[in-house]
Amino acid sequence: MVYLLFALGFVFLIKGADLLVAGASAIGRRFRISEMVIGLTIVSFGTSLPELLVTIMSSLDGRAELGLGNVLGSNIANVLIILGIAAIIRPLPIPRDTYFIEIPFSVLAALLLGFLANANIFHTGPSAIGRYEGGIILYFFFLFMIYIFSIARNKKETTEPAITQPLLKSVIFIGLGITGLYFGGGWVVNGATEIARLFGVSESVIGLTIVAIGTSLPELVTSAVAAYKNNTDMAVGNAIGSNIFNILWIIGFTSVLTPIPFSDHSNQDILMVLISTSALIMAVLIGKRPAISRWEGLIFLVIYSVYLYTLIQR
Repeated sequence: MVYLLFALGFVFLIKGADLLVAGASAIGRRFRISEMVIGLTIVSFGTSLPELLVTIMSSLDGRAELGLGNVLGSNIANVLIILGIAAIIRPLPIPRDTYFIEIPFSVLAALLLGFLANANIFHTGPSAIGRYEGGIILYFFFLFMIYIFSIARNKKETTEPAITQPLLKSVIFIGLGITGLYFGGGWVVNGATEIARLFGVSESVIGLTIVAIGTSLPELVTSAVAAYKNNTDMAVGNAIGSNIFNILWIIGFTSVLTPIPFSDHSNQDILMVLISTSALIMAVLIGKRPAISRWEGLIFLVIYSVYLYTLIQR
């Protein structure tokens, strides 16, 4: 049954992503809200649900290493795999606000996590993200949401909204899409974890690779579908927004419930998060216009392959 649900999970992920993009795009057009804002909020939150649930359940179950590895591994996959594949499907132009505000904010989130985990400001002993640190992280998430709602209010689409599907239908699409992503992501992760255990893979590697990639599948499919449908702003906003959500919302909320221990290996993974984001910044700076080209997307996938090799060696 685990393997049957594993296969069925991919079907739910793909269809759920399709419904979510369709519903979110329709709402954005109806209210003249930019697709970037929709990608940074509704889509990012919906596709981050698997990471949230896996991290909370694993932390409460005393397997915080799996949950933390899931978040950091997902952030690495969001940039190198998701934006890499989406850029190969269709080159991704990067809006001005994204490379001046959202991308630097994602870097700030990673640096904040590393600093609070290692500074031991509110506790002594082994490095960890405790309840006080979690509260600080959630404060920065609150600031990010204020920014999102401010640009949503100030940056309405200038064109008149086209005739779209009824609002209730769009909401139902989003609800069905998130439900499909939730169950699909859970079934894929459970099946992949069971398969990995058969081969004797460690819990740390499971969290950083199979679970991270499994919980990133919603973002992957959503961004790929958005890129295919030429909703490139939503594809980029989804990946970058999910990275910010993963650290500020998921780690912040989970650590308020239960402290998350932090190891030296986790610092190495935060460094890889910064390296992947730096690769994204370089891709934006290189070229005649701020965009991720197809060949740069291919380079992202190569970098991730090298990271997987070093992770297995570690």
